Amino acid sequence: MKVWTGAAAAVAAVLYVMALSNAVYELTSPVSLSWHVLLRKTYSIGAFALVGYLAGRAAPEWRRRAGPGALALLVAAYSAAIEIGQAFEGSREGLVWNAIDVACGAAGGYLGGLALRLTPPRAPGRRPR
Repeated sequence: MKVWTGAAAAVAAVLYVMALSNAVYELTSPVSLSWHVLLRKTYSIGAFALVGYLAGRAAPEWRRRAGPGALALLVAAYSAAIEIGQAFEGSREGLVWNAIDVACGAAGGYLGGLALRLTPPRAPGRRPR
């Protein structure tokens, strides 16, 4: 398994488990903060950007062909999977908030794809120093 593939899978798995945890939500954005929803959406976009970046590094052909738009769709699908998992855990956010969360996933995936474009590709057969 490639290093980037393992990193992408591990980060996606950890973030998935964290997204299903009410304790993590309360710890990272307590409802006592009046702006806790904005805080939650902001760091979700950052987390989704990381997933998109790692997914793009794991599949270098995306860097050349599909670009940020394809990563946005991939991460939006991942975000939708989180929403389904949360529904099974008893979340009652509603479809509007589910759609907003999936849009945050798409935005993060797109940002990850843009960050990937800023990262120079490594020459084939060349090891980093």
